[in-house]
Amino acid sequence: MAIILNIETATTNCSVSIGKDGKLIALKEINDGGYSHAENLHVFIKEALKDASLSFNDIDAIAVSKGPGSYTGLRIGVSTVKGLCFSLEKPLISIPTLSSLALQLEIENGTVVSLLDARRMEVYSAVFDHEHIQIRDTQAEIITPESFSEFLKRGKVYFIGNGANKCKDVIMHTNTVFQEETSFPSAREMVSLAETKYKISDFEDVAYFEPYYLKDFVTTKPKSKH
Repeated sequence: MAIILNIETATTNCSVSIGKDGKLIALKEINDGGYSHAENLHVFIKEALKDASLSFNDIDAIAVSKGPGSYTGLRIGVSTVKGLCFSLEKPLISIPTLSSLALQLEIENGTVVSLLDARRMEVYSAVFDHEHIQIRDTQAEIITPESFSEFLKRGKVYFIGNGANKCKDVIMHTNTVFQEETSFPSAREMVSLAETKYKISDFEDVAYFEPYYLKDFVTTKPKSKH
């Protein structure tokens, strides 16, 4: 049972939330298509605290979206959280960006694929079952017609995130399900995940914690070696 400040800056969505005992009590966010985190993040933190009638001293821990995602966005979020944790002497909780993104979809059956846009036809991706349990590790990959075929053979696959747009014209399987509107990671879904980690004292070392960039990309067809 805790009051946790959550910060999400892995994409163009600058998002701050406060959770109390795993329930959302304040949310401030903006996605204007650019990386406005440097201008908005500290303002949103103060506004979220004000909306929840809290001060920094009331916070039990601070959670940050750890990536993968934008290099610049992640640096801003993580450096902000590390600074706050140092000065306030609060524990730091890291939340995988693709895990919180997957929580935006509630399904009864099938599979959820969280995708963040990277560059060209590349994405950061992770796969989850209908209970949001991760069933395939996080990868950096290039989208091809065969991408996620093992899951598409089993049933419906729900694609979420701004990386899903790269799949629409490439993956033509009948079991694909795409959202009408593009989704971005939000601090809203971080609330329950952060509370779960807090209960088991799953904290990061503030001094050494770094974002999860996952920068190395591989193709589905390895290059020939001569």
